[in-house]
Amino acid sequence: MPITEKRLARFKEVVSNRQMDLTVVLENIHDPHNIAAVIRTCDAVGVTEIYGIVTDDQIDIKNYRIGKRASSGARKWIDFRIFTNLEIAIAAIRSKYTVILGTHLSESAASLYDLELSDSVALMFGNEHDGLSEEALKHLDGNFIIPQFGMVQSLNISVACAVSLYEACRQRISKGKYSSSSFEQEKKELLNNYLSKHEEGYLRGRVEE
Repeated sequence: MPITEKRLARFKEVVSNRQMDLTVVLENIHDPHNIAAVIRTCDAVGVTEIYGIVTDDQIDIKNYRIGKRASSGARKWIDFRIFTNLEIAIAAIRSKYTVILGTHLSESAASLYDLELSDSVALMFGNEHDGLSEEALKHLDGNFIIPQFGMVQSLNISVACAVSLYEACRQRISKGKYSSSSFEQEKKELLNNYLSKHEEGYLRGRVEE
């Protein structure tokens, strides 16, 4: 079925605001609900892809192949790249993003609000119990913490990701990076990808207007 003008305009608006140089990396996240929440936030701030690293044999890889329903439909529009080898994953991330920053409490950790997040960056988050692995920490360009002032100094992984992404969003809005003309070719390809998914959805009878 041909796409409606309203639907096409929506696709073009979304694609124009996509942040092609911002991504999230999830290492050994156990809870599929956390993964789904991260996917929704990524879609909301304009992230186009997420990297999942699964090296813990206690994790069911199916958790990373989260379904459309669990992530409120956002999964359809976010490319989720899943790796079972840390080194290969880091190489793939480095090929597209300049800096990798991770949430990790250390003496050298900077405040989230002191980071430069309007440039090419990957934000890495560790699992719910142990945080980032020692192996992952070796690949970071810097650590950051989210300032907290309560009795309990911890945040759920999906909440921490949301707070961090919206700080990146705030900075990028101030720099005019939304609706910019950057990454023209990449955005053209992304629009074609969305149009293909739209057509596939109609063939399967599962497109929401």
